[in-house]
Amino acid sequence: MTFLARRTLFVIFAVTASGYAATALAVDALPDARFVGFSQAVNDFAIQSGQLALSRSTNENVRGYASRAIAEHTDAAQMLSKARSEAGVSYAPDGAMGPRTANALATLNGLQGPAFDAAFARAQLEIQTAAVDQMGAYSQNGTSGPLRRYAQQMLPKSKMLLEYAQRLAGSR
Repeated sequence: MTFLARRTLFVIFAVTASGYAATALAVDALPDARFVGFSQAVNDFAIQSGQLALSRSTNENVRGYASRAIAEHTDAAQMLSKARSEAGVSYAPDGAMGPRTANALATLNGLQGPAFDAAFARAQLEIQTAAVDQMGAYSQNGTSGPLRRYAQQMLPKSKMLLEYAQRLAGSR
């Protein structure tokens, strides 16, 4: 097989694989009430885990992230409450996110020092990744106008916190 033929096949496989990966990672928007439950679980987790970080960590990066997350998600919780009221949507706990955040908080509650910092960074990375995925999906395909606007407002903030969490996880 010639160099050009091998290179062409490599490009075809790479493009096909990257297209498949993008499709495989696509997230469907949750139904309205579950989206509210998901969003509330994310907000509650960010606030509660941030408060834990401020009381248990001496790492400046962890404390900085925690302060930022508390502020962003306190505002987000107020925005969500308003959007939910405007939409007339009831709250339905999200069966996946609620247990994930509860388990992460339980883990964090039992840790101190560098072990806490590492677990905090991992938990933030996991939760913010899910938040970015769902805010992106709902902002595109959500059925409630007020909740879709909430997702559109939160998506850039969630992306910023995800980038911060990625740096935090890499800097320990």
